[in-house]
Amino acid sequence: MSIDPAAIDPIVPSESSESSESSESSAAPAAPALSGAAARGRLRTALAETTERLGAAGVPSPSVDARALIAAAARTDRPLVLLDELPETFAADLEAATARREQREPLQLILGRAPFRRLMLAVRPGVFIPRPETELAVDLLREEAVGPLGTVVDLCTGSGALAAAVLDEMPDSRVTAVEVDPAAIELARENLEMAGPGRGRVLSADLTAALQDPSSPSAAVLAELCGEGHVDAVVSNPPYIPPEAVPRDAEVLDHDPHRALFGGGPDGLEVPRAVIAWAARLLRPGGVLVMEHADVQGEAARRAAAQHGGFDSLRTARDLTGRDRFLVARRADEDPDPGSETLTS
Repeated sequence: MSIDPAAIDPIVPSESSESSESSESSAAPAAPALSGAAARGRLRTALAETTERLGAAGVPSPSVDARALIAAAARTDRPLVLLDELPETFAADLEAATARREQREPLQLILGRAPFRRLMLAVRPGVFIPRPETELAVDLLREEAVGPLGTVVDLCTGSGALAAAVLDEMPDSRVTAVEVDPAAIELARENLEMAGPGRGRVLSADLTAALQDPSSPSAAVLAELCGEGHVDAVVSNPPYIPPEAVPRDAEVLDHDPHRALFGGGPDGLEVPRAVIAWAARLLRPGGVLVMEHADVQGEAARRAAAQHGGFDSLRTARDLTGRDRFLVARRADEDPDPGSETLTS
């Protein structure tokens, strides 16, 4: 299932604009609505001007973003060439949205939504924005699965993107998502319920803390999850950026929470190693783990899974650009000796 963009508020107010609404209650009335040739002319002008402004601000895809902002201000999901009427608020809404994008606020946060496979997910400030490259994890899950995918766990779920996609595309599945951040948990619950009503849940737990302190509340949550029985698959897009690899794009550095970016430890793999450890405990024999990682971490991720043990097949899958992107690990029927796994690059 997906969300109709026209059913969502076209532009989500920024925090600063929300705080100033009361002081602007006496502002001048909105410009009258436009229709026909006047509307089409205004759209052409708006597209040229907005594209120019975003390009000057260094936005990587100014024309694409301009069209998205214009469509939102026009309150439509139809192609712009088919529009012959604009709402009274068009000019004001477009100006506010363009100013925010000029400041390199992510387009998804301005619109309040992000596409992910067949879904349109809700997004909010302070929660990691789902990326297109992560979508391939669902295809890998389908390809690598042996047997049913009735029970799936999504570790480090963030906004719930992977969990929601599984619910949407695998209607017989039930999904448990695990996340540590309260804001992300709230958002993930909304996205899971939208994608598969009544079939998904989100648990609050810190994967690394649970390993370090078996008496912690997180350890109790995960122990209970393990006690419910083995699952068919684990998917994960954990934080994995090494500490020295600071993102360059303002959209990432200034708006994605650092806790969702940096994986911990000198190689960025502290959290991914925790994902591997919990996946080994959760998966049934023959169950599969699909975990995203940085394009330079393929060998290190395979090594981490081999050193942990519990898997009899380890390989690295590449993304659509040919870069190493996912660890694919199959749970052994019996715990193999560490180092005996089949390793493929």
